[in-house]
Amino acid sequence: QVQLVESGGGLVQAGGSLRLSCSCAASGRAFDTYVMGWFRQAPGKEREFVARISRGGGMTYYADSVKGRFTISRDNAKNTVYLQLNSLKPEDTAVYYCAADRYGSELPSTMDYWGEGTLVTVSS
Repeated sequence: QVQLVESGGGLVQAGGSLRLSCSCAASGRAFDTYVMGWFRQAPGKEREFVARISRGGGMTYYADSVKGRFTISRDNAKNTVYLQLNSLKPEDTAVYYCAADRYGSELPSTMDYWGEGTLVTVSS
């Protein structure tokens, strides 16, 4: 069982930055056996992939829409994954979800565990 709790969302002006955190409590398996991902869901839209990071943190993948602006990282000693959001745009407004899976992919349906989400609102 894996429990994920996101934090760090809020209201920010366009061009600003936020840092999201996701703390993980896992029973049975260590945090570093999970691929971690960030997804987002804007009002009226489907949940979409944002970024994911390999178990050891050495490989990262991004959606084209956030590449160069967002950075995913993880601290396995703290059981935490982060998402640094820079140069934010109004279209980045969404609920951001942290997700975990043994293997992970860009498809939300492949991720086994989800947090409750944290709202990011970017004003123009």
